[in-house]
Amino acid sequence: MSNIEHPLPYASFESLGYWEGTGRDELVLQRCNKCQIVQHRPRGICVNCLDASNLEHFVASGKGTVYTYTVTEQNQAKGFAKACPYVLAYVDLEEGSRILTNIVDCEPYDVSVGAEVMVKFVTQERPDTESFAVPVFTLS
Repeated sequence: MSNIEHPLPYASFESLGYWEGTGRDELVLQRCNKCQIVQHRPRGICVNCLDASNLEHFVASGKGTVYTYTVTEQNQAKGFAKACPYVLAYVDLEEGSRILTNIVDCEPYDVSVGAEVMVKFVTQERPDTESFAVPVFTLS
């Protein structure tokens, strides 16, 4: 079992703040200042009120709880095969949004629904000078 080698992301105008945050080891989310909803994945418009002019990026606490998960025993995709078994989970963040992620640094079957988790960042190499990290979570 080893770390997952994620493909490099494409940072669009919508997701650039998120990916720049991960490069600084920060979990950056979006909040609509009109209706106060917190959203993840980053978008160019609020998913609740459809306002595009009141979105802001902010650094989240990185704390959450496991909403649901699965233990992946086999995956032949490049970068994922050697990491099996690994935990793929949805985590409800303290700020009210949900993120699809991996739970790491534990035995896969130690994870449970409702478990408290904390973000950590796995840095990956890039062919340019930009920083790139993937947010993963550990059991608290």
